[in-house]
Formats: sequence, C-alpha cells, structure tokens
Amino acid sequence: MQRNRLDAARARHDTRQWVQDRRTRTRHLIELGGLVQKAGLVDLVDDDRATLLGAFMELADRLRDREAGTNPRDLMVRWRRRGLRAFDADKNADATAAAPTAPPPAPAVESQAK
Repeated sequence: MQRNRLDAARARHDTRQWVQDRRTRTRHLIELGGLVQKAGLVDLVDDDRATLLGAFMELADRLRDREAGTNPRDLMVRWRRRGLRAFDADKNADATAAAPTAPPPAPAVESQAK
C-alpha cells in the first residue's frame, strides 16, 4: 500500500517534459469538452458523439468554404462575440450567487414598560 502511494506522489510531481506536455494536452481537451457541455450540445443531441462530431465537421467546413456566401472571418467574429457574452453572463451570475446577503432585520421588541 505504501509503495502505491509513493508511486502516485511521484507521478503527480513528475517533471519530465513529455509528462508535462501530456498533462497540458489533457487539460486543454477537458476544457474543450466543458465548452461543449456549457453550450448545451450534449443534452440537445442526447450525448450522441457521432452527431457532435458531424456538427463540428460542418462548422469546420463552413470556416473553410469561402464560396458559401459568408466570410469565415465574419463567422468567427460573430461566434467569438456570442461566446464572450455567454462567459460574461456566467461570470455575472456566479458573482451574484456568491454575493453575501444581509441577514433579515431583527423583529422589533415591544417595550414592557407601562
């Protein structure tokens, strides 16, 4: 048991370049998957990965195809703006949810003096 813990600790702190590169790539892929989830695509296609891949391939085709009537640069600018607005909306929602709320005022105590 102790040996496994030592191996795990060594693996977490491995500084070899290929290990660092693999961790960086893994983190990047996880973040991209998070964007797919955040956009609601997973629920919309009922987690059908072939459908997701087809949709991504169509997006890539739209960016490559200059004769479709839409400039790929314009598409990217429009998509970027929409994404930035979504990130801002999430950030604002998180800030609102994390804001401390004031406790309700204490009930007034009636005086007992007569």
